[in-house]
Amino acid sequence: MTTQASRRLTVLRGEYHVAGEGVVLTTILGSCVAACIRDPLVRAGGMNHFLLPGTAGRAGPDAHSYGVHLMELLVNGLLAHGAQRHRLEAKLFGGARTVEGLSDIGALNAEFAQSFLRNEGIALVGGDLGGTRGRRIEYWPASGRARQALLAGDAAFASQDTARPPQPQGGSVELF
Repeated sequence: MTTQASRRLTVLRGEYHVAGEGVVLTTILGSCVAACIRDPLVRAGGMNHFLLPGTAGRAGPDAHSYGVHLMELLVNGLLAHGAQRHRLEAKLFGGARTVEGLSDIGALNAEFAQSFLRNEGIALVGGDLGGTRGRRIEYWPASGRARQALLAGDAAFASQDTARPPQPQGGSVELF
């Protein structure tokens, strides 16, 4: 049996990627949400990473930060790769409450993502939303496999924008 190495692509805040076989998409989340959406028949999928839920018609230089914009880009990117809307399935991750005492943007992001999927008729088949800890997510778009590792405390999460992301500590969960 031969194992084929997967090419890793990191999805940063405000980005999305669509890929197929031989690729694993990764990101680190706190209050942000990542939607992992795929079409199992064409074995292609993608991931986005949004900072704020946003509203329809949001435009301008910061549009890439908003969920409404990135969800549309991800779905349209999948359709351009041959996916069919009625076959799409999603996993949602993130939406943590990372700072006590401020508004819970993580909950708003999670609520937006779930509502978007319902309104678009996209099946939610897994994921993990909420909590108080950051997460490292790995997603294999061809198979739909996802793995989550919870990050230890705020200090580890605060370094997410550095060249070397924090190492996961604590438990991990793998979803198929």
